[in-house]
Amino acid sequence: MVSLGPENVRIAANARDKADAIRQAGGILVEGGYIQPGYVESMMRRETVTATYLGNGIAIPHGLPQDRELILHTGLSVLQLPYGVEWNPGEIVHLVVGIAARSDEHIGVLQKLTDVLDDEATVMRLARTGDIDEIVAALDPARSREASAPTPPATVVPFLGGGMRAEVEVTGGTGLHARPASIFVTLAKQFNSDIRVSHQGKTANGKSMVSMLRLGVESGGVISISADGPDAEKALHTLIDAVESGLGEEDEAAHAAPKAAPDVQPAGQAIPHATPDDEPGLIRGVAAAPGIAIAPLHQLRKQVEEDIERHAINSDAERADFDHAIDRAGAELDELHRTVERRAGEMEARIFAAHREFLDDPDLIDAVRHRIGLGETAAYAWRETIEERAEDLAGLSDPLLAGRANDLRDVGARVLRLLIRRNEQESNLPDHEIILVAEDLTPSDTASLDPDLVKGILTALGGPNSHTAILARSLDIPAVVGAGHEVLDLATGVTAVLDGSRGTVLPDPDAARLETARSAQHGAGQRRAEVLQAAYRPAITIDGHRVEVAANIGAVPEAGRAVQAGGEAVGLLRTEFLFQDRTDPPSEEEQYEAYRAMAEALGGLPLIVRTLDAGGDKPLPYIAMAHEDNPFLGQRGIRLSFTMPDLFRSQLRAILRAASHGEIKIMFPMITSVAEFRRGRALVEEIRREVDGPEIDVGIMVEVPSSAVMADLLAREVDFFSIGTNDLTQYTLAMDRGHPALAREADGLHPAVLRMVDQTVRAAHGEGKWVGVCGNLAADPVAAPILIGLDVDELSVGVPNIPALKAQIRSMAYEDAKDLARRALACDGAAEVRALTSEAA
Repeated sequence: MVSLGPENVRIAANARDKADAIRQAGGILVEGGYIQPGYVESMMRRETVTATYLGNGIAIPHGLPQDRELILHTGLSVLQLPYGVEWNPGEIVHLVVGIAARSDEHIGVLQKLTDVLDDEATVMRLARTGDIDEIVAALDPARSREASAPTPPATVVPFLGGGMRAEVEVTGGTGLHARPASIFVTLAKQFNSDIRVSHQGKTANGKSMVSMLRLGVESGGVISISADGPDAEKALHTLIDAVESGLGEEDEAAHAAPKAAPDVQPAGQAIPHATPDDEPGLIRGVAAAPGIAIAPLHQLRKQVEEDIERHAINSDAERADFDHAIDRAGAELDELHRTVERRAGEMEARIFAAHREFLDDPDLIDAVRHRIGLGETAAYAWRETIEERAEDLAGLSDPLLAGRANDLRDVGARVLRLLIRRNEQESNLPDHEIILVAEDLTPSDTASLDPDLVKGILTALGGPNSHTAILARSLDIPAVVGAGHEVLDLATGVTAVLDGSRGTVLPDPDAARLETARSAQHGAGQRRAEVLQAAYRPAITIDGHRVEVAANIGAVPEAGRAVQAGGEAVGLLRTEFLFQDRTDPPSEEEQYEAYRAMAEALGGLPLIVRTLDAGGDKPLPYIAMAHEDNPFLGQRGIRLSFTMPDLFRSQLRAILRAASHGEIKIMFPMITSVAEFRRGRALVEEIRREVDGPEIDVGIMVEVPSSAVMADLLAREVDFFSIGTNDLTQYTLAMDRGHPALAREADGLHPAVLRMVDQTVRAAHGEGKWVGVCGNLAADPVAAPILIGLDVDELSVGVPNIPALKAQIRSMAYEDAKDLARRALACDGAAEVRALTSEAA
């Protein structure tokens, strides 16, 4: 970082006026070789644009941003004026701090200045001292604060010309790693003000993901946030609140690495390890994902990097290629985010939301475009810029933060592949069971693995809390990481035993060891089978109340998995998977085959098919939609389907044809009135006659307040209700559930939302109709008793949540749930409801 040396301090100076003082401060920088003389004139012009009087006798003249090319090196100067000079009417300055900054290295001295700003005695002492070292000691940003100083509260103070600054402690359990940093950056980008974050002498652009990660902020670290611009105070308060609330890290504990321990077994029953601890040839690594894998090893060799031409022929063409590659990579990551969310869950999918943030990083993108402007090819400029920043991250002391270098390189490889037009080799793995061996795996590599073929993962590098390890656990693939480069010498095809619970691998076991491992694997499989077998039991409370537990799915294979997990129905089939990430809509035949396959996989269990819920946050590229200032309140759901009659009819025909192969029901999204439902149901009946389909139940999603309020009238018309608590919460509370700052507040346990649920259930039961809940609230263990107490008939959750939810229901009493629900309806906020459930636990 920049340092203020004694050679750049002038004491006992005099100045005729402000202009003379600025020229003297600038002259020190010219003499020191920091700036060209023209930058002094820029410092003069800055005075007509921005106030540089900091307050309490201190001014900070600096040049205009567009004149930064006149800066040779970042530097600082201090001009001491014991008798002062009038800066502006009524403003007397004694310390003039000249700043020439190529980037953000000067922020540290500004922080030092604000430290002394409110201490008039210190300012006057510095204004009159004859000791240059005293000034340097007080203002040099390279001199950190005393370690013993207590952490100040997050108090907003004036900073720069109209800007603000505050310090706040990072409370998240893992510091500012990728996911919390991405939330911070997303928030910062919503404001027009310039946002800077400083930590231990380093300063970052608060709107730059990579810049934020390079700070290396660990849990408990104190950061200084400054905001300068028209909405500085609002920005600062928003960011402080987000940091103090943990930046979404409250769920991280659930994703922590497993301890290196054997699987849990019934008391008194000894389960053998896969291999003895003293086994010759045993390789020890780090336990990353539990389970035992026995399969041939397969070495995943890195593709040899092609030579990349450095010098461009046409910079404009390179710039266009770069922009196109960024857009394509963004679309790929959006799809990967949706896929991982379906397969593994929302928390795991956030990994790729953080990756997406890299592509929107202004510092990163600007650096590449700058290099392209200097004559480099887009591919070369991108690769070099990514590697420079990845090396910075890899050098951080905190292993978790250093591990984010792998994420950045993952994003870098994705864009580079597009720039050099190299096809991905996704099918280079064999079509039989393997234990995959690699130096390391990127999150993208891991997310694309097929758990039916990749039975285990072994890497030379990596840690138990890496994104790769998190994804391996979510995919239920046993993994050992950080086992050392010797594993890269293991021969492909050799059978090995991998124990992800203990972090060990035994290559080429003899017959006895292999039998021991298979016995241990069988024992673990039996225990898992017992858990799954219990999942097939109905969810009946201890006092005899039955609740149906169904699955939310969004792909054909998930129907079979829902049955295997103990699902009693599919309460929500999101049909968007057939329509997204393509350039034209699916044909009727393609849809029919998908719906039929799922109905047959369910073996007669109900399948509720929600018609296309596009629009809002789910646009379709082949549907021309006018720009909407608020797409969540525009053409989406059933409204959009009505505007596309051919597409809507095609989907209904496919569903009604498939209904001959199983118990299929139709559900309309975003119904807001009786008239909308009647229009949709009439179309279903018309098409049913056309295809000679069976009679079919038709219901609606209750996800807007109007349908909940009108539930008594709608209940006379519909066959069932399914409450989508995600949208119902955001529309009831007027809070975007995807907004980083509001995500905590948009809580489905808010009594207003619960009252909507209660009103809907009572209206439905009054007409003999059933009600399900298919939003995230159904999978919340805290919410389940309340929903059951409100007499919800069905809870529909992600496939992995089914066994645990059924077990929870079997352990509770219906009468207790009803009492809890009654008290929850009387609460005044979600926090009080959650506190109520804690007391009841």
